[in-house]
Amino acid sequence: MTLNAYNGRLTSLSHGGGCGCKIAPGVLSDILRASPLKMIPSALLAGSENNEDAAVYQINDHQAIVATTDFFMPIVDDPYDFGRIAATNAISDIYAMGAQPLFALALLGMPINVLPLEVIQKIIAGGESVCHAAGIPIAGGHSIDTVEPIYGLVAIGIVDPANLKRNSGAEEGDTIILSKPLGVGILSAALKKERLSAKGYESMIAFTTQLNQPGIALSKMPEVHALTDVTGFGLAGHLLEMSRGANLRAHLNWRDIPVIPEAIEFVKEDIYTGASTRNWQAYGGEVSFSSDVQPWQQHLLTDPQTSGGLLIACAPEAKDQVLDLLHRSGFHEARAIGHFGSGQGLAMT
Repeated sequence: MTLNAYNGRLTSLSHGGGCGCKIAPGVLSDILRASPLKMIPSALLAGSENNEDAAVYQINDHQAIVATTDFFMPIVDDPYDFGRIAATNAISDIYAMGAQPLFALALLGMPINVLPLEVIQKIIAGGESVCHAAGIPIAGGHSIDTVEPIYGLVAIGIVDPANLKRNSGAEEGDTIILSKPLGVGILSAALKKERLSAKGYESMIAFTTQLNQPGIALSKMPEVHALTDVTGFGLAGHLLEMSRGANLRAHLNWRDIPVIPEAIEFVKEDIYTGASTRNWQAYGGEVSFSSDVQPWQQHLLTDPQTSGGLLIACAPEAKDQVLDLLHRSGFHEARAIGHFGSGQGLAMT
């Protein structure tokens, strides 16, 4: 890739943005399948199996270290907002395990001869502002000179193993709850086409910089059986991870799924990301739709969510308690969107 001149738009320097940069799930599975089996210590409570959000290593009866990393190329043009989104997205994996973040390390790759230093400084400042809001320091990191701008974090947290929430713990009959609306990937595609309104951009930033802190409180609720966050593989992809892990079938009610209104308008005009198509190619065979589901709805289900919401499986009697917690924490769009039943895969009506 040749170095483009910086024209004030960060997104012009990258071939993809946000969690849409992720390697397609089918390709990733093929890559990992070829990896040799390694010794797995008993203290490693969560690793690469079932695509957990973070690795968890137990150090004593009541403490386990949670470690994750996430980084990507710009999803927006404002450098400060890019830093905020990338940092929020990385820390989300700690919350998705029900853990408390402790500190972070910065990962920085920048085309030094292309980007002005003040732009890079704003990216870093955006990330630092989110870490400050999460109550953690950036304790170090690593930087390299790259062709495309890349920013993210290694995030370290801690959890009581008794409160650890995996993505595979759902039980038959559980209610499925989503804490943020879908559509961030579609809005990013509209932004690249210079179609996104100021209101749409405001919504995009608000959702992608909202820390999933309720994950800590949810981890302490025994009625919450499974937890993950929705990122690059879309709602359908991450829900299928939960279904496979629990050997259950997820049932979604389309009318209950929260969606950013402007994203619906754009996707009906065939504005969506290439990652959405790659996601469907990877796992579409596990999804069944009722006859009246439209193609644009499929693109929303597979839309890559950068810094997306928490996806929660809880006992039906705890639904109102979970929703109340989320609403009081500022997740006003949180909804119950379906349930888990016997079988396999994902069905939507």
